[in-house]
Amino acid sequence: MKLKFVFLCVLMLFVTVIVAQQRPYYTQYILNNYLINPAVAGIENYWDIKASHRMQWVGLQDAPVTTYLTIQGPVHKSSYDRESATSFHASGSNPRGQAYWQDYQKAENHAGVGFTILNDATGPLNRFAAYGTYAYHVGIAPYTTLSGGISVGITQMSLNADKLNFATPVDPAVGSSGLLNRIKPDISAGLWLYSRDYFVGLAAQQIVPQQIAFSDNNVYVQNGVLVPHLFLSAGRRIALDNDLTLLPSVMFRYISPLPIGFDINAKLQYQDIIWCGASYRMNDGFAAMVGVNLSNKLNIGYSYDITTSALNTVSKGTHEILIGFLLGNKYGDWCPRNLW
Repeated sequence: MKLKFVFLCVLMLFVTVIVAQQRPYYTQYILNNYLINPAVAGIENYWDIKASHRMQWVGLQDAPVTTYLTIQGPVHKSSYDRESATSFHASGSNPRGQAYWQDYQKAENHAGVGFTILNDATGPLNRFAAYGTYAYHVGIAPYTTLSGGISVGITQMSLNADKLNFATPVDPAVGSSGLLNRIKPDISAGLWLYSRDYFVGLAAQQIVPQQIAFSDNNVYVQNGVLVPHLFLSAGRRIALDNDLTLLPSVMFRYISPLPIGFDINAKLQYQDIIWCGASYRMNDGFAAMVGVNLSNKLNIGYSYDITTSALNTVSKGTHEILIGFLLGNKYGDWCPRNLW
């Protein structure tokens, strides 16, 4: 017996209807812009490893759970990475103070590479993705650098038919069809303009639109389309004094045929040691963030989201934790040079 079920596409496969995009949301992308834009790969002069786990809408059955690991860094280290007697993290001083930024120079022309592994599960639907990235950075002005990058990989969409619940009784064979998998190629590209006081980024994910369907002898789910996602990001560094820095940023997203959405973020950082932040996502909710740089090789961030949508009646919020490792960072200070 062969049945067709299309309702699942609207409910689960195409997250566009529920959360306004088919890609997972992140709150702490401001700490890892490489997740959104492949042009960021190699932006710092060390290898940056980020691992994150996000539990969305806690308390809601089968709510999204997203885990990722990213690794990105320069192909060759630049000459500006040098350790001196004044670069050590002296007590009470701020290695990212105003004097540092007065001496800031554009990055040397160089290439960067990266790799991403991501798993995003929502009820019976699971998305696993793996990408490799190449980017190139070119200095275009005394304080300004432009980079371009491309990511190429695969996305595996899996549907666990054993977890499907139907409104009307069906043949038991239909409800126990096992795991259905579909593997699709995936391409993302981006540009990133950055200086000592600002950044602007433009990225396109899931560039090639694709049809997707799940089927075997018992279950057939069709009419799905994976559509491109466009992101425009911008941020600025504002020195409040020699120890406090305010980092406001905004990100616009467009996923056809939905209207444009946006996030507004603010990060307040004390020296290069500790920071706190807040975020607002249009028609979705608010988030609070906090983080600490434990050394020049380890940092941790945590965020908590409160949704303002109808899910607020059943959700206990969203938790996201991020751990970062900086390999080969010989600076005495403990935060990024170009991503803040």
